[in-house]
Amino acid sequence: MTPLPRARTLTAMTSLSPSSLSRIRIGSAPDSWGVWFPDDPRQVPWQRFLDEVAASGYEWIELGPYGYLPTDPAVLAGETARRGLKVSAGTVFTGLHRGAAVWDETWGHVSSVAALAQAMGARHLVVIPSFWRDDRTGRVLEPPELTPRQWRDLTSLTERLGREVRERYGLTIVVHPHADTHIDSEENVARFLDGTDSGLVSLCLDTGHYAYCGGDSVKLIETYGERIGYLHLKQVDPEILAGVRAAGTPFGPAVARGVMCEPPAGVPELGPVLRAAQRLDVDLFAIVEQDMYPCDPDAPLPIARRTRAFLRSCGV
Repeated sequence: MTPLPRARTLTAMTSLSPSSLSRIRIGSAPDSWGVWFPDDPRQVPWQRFLDEVAASGYEWIELGPYGYLPTDPAVLAGETARRGLKVSAGTVFTGLHRGAAVWDETWGHVSSVAALAQAMGARHLVVIPSFWRDDRTGRVLEPPELTPRQWRDLTSLTERLGREVRERYGLTIVVHPHADTHIDSEENVARFLDGTDSGLVSLCLDTGHYAYCGGDSVKLIETYGERIGYLHLKQVDPEILAGVRAAGTPFGPAVARGVMCEPPAGVPELGPVLRAAQRLDVDLFAIVEQDMYPCDPDAPLPIARRTRAFLRSCGV
């Protein structure tokens, strides 16, 4: 395994000028419109999502669950272009800790999403580990902790995925720590990063999920800055989170209770996170994601407008 040099600390980067602010590009995603699945009657139609995300002042979007937006690149390119939108990334779910037996099935899904993302001019593929309990029902699907063998499979196959996606599609994978997956807490995120090649695997830091699992986003940026390739901006309601943790509530029902809240009402504070990210002096997407599945179809647009205004007040 390639040794990992630690990132420059923030104290070493304080001389950077505020102009690095311009290197953070803000966007939003179907998730902020209550979209979790390719097709669900409780979700807004894709046309309404595109109309409203553009009306909210965002320029960049993610593809969301594959099949929600049109998968024909020509159709999607026309629909996004006429609304002034561009695609930053696609998203895939993987279960690579299960070993080589799942590779072919995983690659079949990844290649479809990566091809569409590439055709839309995106440069990233967000990789989310599979859930150890069902995000809708809470049913436990497998143990929440990985064995040493499963950790080896997870890290080695993620490196393979990074290599294949880069070579075939020109995309960088950014792995997304997520509640109710095996890459969640500070300990598990550090173990994953220390076990993977920095040249092949970067991180999508989701500020809400990391806080949900007890992590400190600013500390993570300070420690592993060179591995931060992408951001998801999200906050959690600390009071609801305390109840969720105490009760062991699964992620899906926790979202239905409102654990992910509208900024700036929750934690972590996004201003310090953005300032820490800016001092890395690299180009970063910062995509707003407020998990709201399911939600009133009229709720997302005013929240998105207020959130965009709040982020402008933070300087982005």
